[in-house]
Amino acid sequence: MLQLPCPCGSGTSYDACCGRLHRGAAQAQTAEELMRSRYSAYAVGDEDHVFRTWHPRTRPDDLSPDPTLTWTGLEILDVLAGGPGDTTGEVEFVAHYSRPSGPGERHERSRFERRAGRWVYVGGGVA
Repeated sequence: MLQLPCPCGSGTSYDACCGRLHRGAAQAQTAEELMRSRYSAYAVGDEDHVFRTWHPRTRPDDLSPDPTLTWTGLEILDVLAGGPGDTTGEVEFVAHYSRPSGPGERHERSRFERRAGRWVYVGGGVA
């Protein structure tokens, strides 16, 4: 079990935070929790989690990660709905990364919905 800090920035260990979702030991209870787990999956290279949590209607055929990119931090800016009793939600965030050419960031507002009782990523737009 990894006791390293979770890449999502929650302040808890990876194992107690996003790791349990990546292993399938728990399901995200909110859209924000799923968004954090997806960011962490990109950070630790868990493409299976990214695939499983992407709505099949909007999921691309190729989810291959960019091998030159290292995710370095996550900031949650806004959450709209997406709670335990909601069916849809949005999370606005800035994901920081580095690559050989220098640092960068992705600012996105992501859309989520419940599908068969589980939160899935539907899509997002650069904010």
